[in-house]
Parts: sequence; C-alpha cells; structure tokens
Amino acid sequence: MISDFKHKNLAAGRWFTLSLTEQMGNIGSEVWRASRARQGKDEERFWGAVERALELFDFTIDDPRWSGRLREIARAREVFCDAVYGGQLYKSSFEDLIRYFDLFAYVARK
Repeated sequence: MISDFKHKNLAAGRWFTLSLTEQMGNIGSEVWRASRARQGKDEERFWGAVERALELFDFTIDDPRWSGRLREIARAREVFCDAVYGGQLYKSSFEDLIRYFDLFAYVARK
C-alpha cells in the first residue's frame, strides 16, 4: 500500500521514470543524510535516513529495467547496511559510499 512508503510520490510510479544514475544519486542523498545524522549523534534522523535509503534501494531493485544490474545494486545495498552497522563485514564507511554515490549524482546532473 502506497501510504506505508516514506517516498509516496516515488512509490506511486515516479521512481520508475528516473534513469539509473538519477535513482542511485537519490539513494546517495539519503546515504549522505544518514552520515550527517550519525556524525551529529541524532539517532532519530539517522534511522529515518537509513529507512528511506533502503526503501529507495528496494525500489531500484524492483525496477525491471535494471535486471542486468541487480548484482551491483544489491551489493551497494549490502555495503550500505554494513556501514550502518559499523563496517564489521566489509570495512564499509559512509565516506566511501558518499564518494561512490556522488559519481551517480554528478552524471545525472550533466
């Protein structure tokens, strides 16, 4: 049900009109927000941004146009989750993730 989504407008279909670079750039915005909230020790904002990022990852994974890119998208989600929980498995960091996602945002804006 659309009312359960954080990004109601995107869940209603708008997400599926965006290019992969636009989708990944938007995910990167939530990753950045999560990073800033963690630095500011604002747990509520941190977990809100994490939840929104995961929702956008899931929208992207569900987009049938990217069936050939699922491994990459799912791995990025996995690495993000690792960073959320301290980088124990992959030594992931928000700084590295922000650099990764900024490239998508840069290309999407060109």
